[in-house]
Amino acid sequence: MTSIGGAEMVDWNLAVATATRLVRPGPDVSRDEARAVVAELRRHAKASEEHVRGFTRMIPEGHEPQDTPVLVVDRAGWIRANVAGFREVLRPLLDKMQERRGSAPGGAVLGAVGGKVTGVEVGMLLSFLASRVLGQYETFAPPSRELPAGTGGGRLLLVAPNIVHVERELEVDPHDFRLWVCLHEETHRTQFTAVPWLRDHMEGEIQSFLGETEVDPMTVLERLREAAQSLAGGRPEGEAGEDGGRSLVEIVQTPAQREILGRLTAVMSLLEGHADFVMDGVGPEVVPSVAEIREKFQQRRARGAGRLDLALRKLLGLDAKLRQYRDGERFVRAVVEEVGMDGFNRVWTSPNTLPTKAEIAKPADWVARVHRRAES
Repeated sequence: MTSIGGAEMVDWNLAVATATRLVRPGPDVSRDEARAVVAELRRHAKASEEHVRGFTRMIPEGHEPQDTPVLVVDRAGWIRANVAGFREVLRPLLDKMQERRGSAPGGAVLGAVGGKVTGVEVGMLLSFLASRVLGQYETFAPPSRELPAGTGGGRLLLVAPNIVHVERELEVDPHDFRLWVCLHEETHRTQFTAVPWLRDHMEGEIQSFLGETEVDPMTVLERLREAAQSLAGGRPEGEAGEDGGRSLVEIVQTPAQREILGRLTAVMSLLEGHADFVMDGVGPEVVPSVAEIREKFQQRRARGAGRLDLALRKLLGLDAKLRQYRDGERFVRAVVEEVGMDGFNRVWTSPNTLPTKAEIAKPADWVARVHRRAES
């Protein structure tokens, strides 16, 4: 925990308490229904392993990758897991902000604001996100008794109430939808368990990004406050600030960070697009209604839940994540069509074979760099 004179930058315990108190209740299900959903998600997660590995051919036959746990959680469980991850990943940034807080203009004000206010604001944002995430592979998850992780630090989370909520909202076959979601998340697990260097590469890039941060702590707090006030109705929906409503990521960019962020954006586009490509590629064989699910889900992604949702997506950088799904899937599809699945899998050879941000937009350039030159 980062603190100065006993005043924490972020009171993470309060963030968890705030988020779990404010998060919306899940859909109305009986205890027996809830148990059935959890059991089915666990079965689908296990079945997805074989489907994803067979389709992607990322794991050679006879090789068993490092296992990571699959956890079916509620919204409060997702909040606790992500706070633990945030504390680990953001520690270098908070340490840097701590050093600047005492000497920078406004440092006394920041100290007065204290970590409890910031903890409430972070909790409000987590409560917003906790009702929207269907699942995630936590790459840097610290293990705990309640939320175990693999020896490499990963775990797969499936948020049962959110899955049930969306399948009802879309009016799709619930059994097909649950398997479809599991295929996406299992692809992420396969990416990190089949490619041993990927986790360390991502962690190195993230820590380099945070290490380059030269930001006024008050600016970060103000951006958090704007997001929290949007949730609380303290500012008009969709209202942009003087900087045009930049996201939390965008306000901390130095020239060096822009280079790192470009590489991270390319990798995230690859990972998300690959997961979408796999879930739809496997789908017709095991998910009969995959075409209907994809069409309705894409429409839901595009429209959001209204002006407030769109404003917060921009502020938190979630609109960039939606572009990553779209652009990354186009990249993967184009490369597979050009050089086949085994040819595409050269992307996992080393950090040098990952696509650049420009290559995500122009897959032929990646093929030329990785394949044509290797063959010449």
